[in-house]
Amino acid sequence: MNYLVSVLYIVAFAMFIYGLMGLTGPRTAVRGNYIAAVGMVVAVVAVLVDIRNTDNWILIVAGLAVGVVLGVPPALKTKMTAMPQLVALFNGVGGGTVALIAWAEFLDSDGFTTVHTVPSAPLIIGSLFAAIIGSVSFWGSLVAFTKLQEVLSKKVERGLVAGAKAFQLANIVLAIAAVGIAIHVGLQADSANEPTSAIWIVGLLVAAGVMGLFVVLPIGGADMPVVISLLNALTGLSAAAAGLALNNQAMIVAGMIVGASGSILTNLMAKAMNRSIPAIIFGSFGGNDDAGGAGSATGGTVKATSAADAAIQMAYANQVIVVPGYGLAVAQAQHAVKEMAALLEDKGVEVKYAIHPVAGRMPGHMNVLLAEADVEYEVMKEMDDINGEFSRTDVTIVIGANDVTNPAARLDTSSPIYGMPILNVDQSKSVIVLKRSMSSGYAGIDNPLFTADQTSMLFGDAKKMVGEVAEELKAL
Repeated sequence: MNYLVSVLYIVAFAMFIYGLMGLTGPRTAVRGNYIAAVGMVVAVVAVLVDIRNTDNWILIVAGLAVGVVLGVPPALKTKMTAMPQLVALFNGVGGGTVALIAWAEFLDSDGFTTVHTVPSAPLIIGSLFAAIIGSVSFWGSLVAFTKLQEVLSKKVERGLVAGAKAFQLANIVLAIAAVGIAIHVGLQADSANEPTSAIWIVGLLVAAGVMGLFVVLPIGGADMPVVISLLNALTGLSAAAAGLALNNQAMIVAGMIVGASGSILTNLMAKAMNRSIPAIIFGSFGGNDDAGGAGSATGGTVKATSAADAAIQMAYANQVIVVPGYGLAVAQAQHAVKEMAALLEDKGVEVKYAIHPVAGRMPGHMNVLLAEADVEYEVMKEMDDINGEFSRTDVTIVIGANDVTNPAARLDTSSPIYGMPILNVDQSKSVIVLKRSMSSGYAGIDNPLFTADQTSMLFGDAKKMVGEVAEELKAL
């Protein structure tokens, strides 16, 4: 039977890796997800076979049922605009689960003094590491969820960002407390003394949990995609540590895959913003108190346009670049944009899409959104590939994007986002910005692009206005 369990684990590992490889492109992403999901089913079966002699089948079945009931409906019903929140929430649940496993292992082994199948050092170190990192990931992910859901008002957000230094000092104290408690529990478990009181592991979880809250609370909105990726990596590492404590190969391999891929993605996202990960965690930007409407700070004149004028500009262009942002996602305008692009292409206009690495609320948000509307992968251009095209582009239409098109990042040394690579939209011959209002973006700072000489603003709901532009194109 042990041979069967080993074979099942190997099959699961292979499916995890093969499924992850499929996520490298939109054409294979769905298949990759299915393969990885089947791999997880195989891993669960292996665990059930391995613990076939347990007396807790009722609890196990109940846990599986609760997981299915709580997990499947949100995954099916959540809109694409709310997908980042769902990712943050599911990631947090993973971290919380690992923290609870560490707590349960502490209680089951009388403070790690009663060793079962695992040597004492891996059990103690793995469990304590999992308790700290899993708790940080859980509570940090909950804060990320509330930020993405925009539960907190802009005023509260700005206040939290302004108090970043106080949070940092508190986190230093909490980190020292968590590590100190972990060392105390580990030394007690390795000594001949009585088992450590359960109050210590509770204190460890509380200190790590509060630290998770305090780490993410002051981080500004513009950094949230990187934070989601970082928390995902932490959850993976905590799961691997728990697997080491439990001698569970599936958790070790799956956790290391998630931790490694999440770490690589976090690094790539940070580079895309020209910021180090410590700078994001300890010196976030966004939510400034003096942030106002774009026109108020830049001093230019806002020029409004109509759907008819926008259609005429694009119809007689040689090349049009579409820059999607969160506003497009909120309005669910991807299908309308696809229709508009098809009409332009019928008129001989070349249409491309410029994708910034941190556009939207999570990594790859815009790619997934456009793929949902069957936009061809070849016309979705990454920032480095498309930036040279803007100076040769007749019309760029920006739909709901703000911070990733802000030329202050390139031109204004006093801007909080100075140095962050952006889409060079301002180099286009003509720019049409589609927004509901002149409000600032998620980072809470002004965008001088909106008042530039070559820019005109098309105000209104993205789906409705793009639809009107499409109707005007049909009439030309």
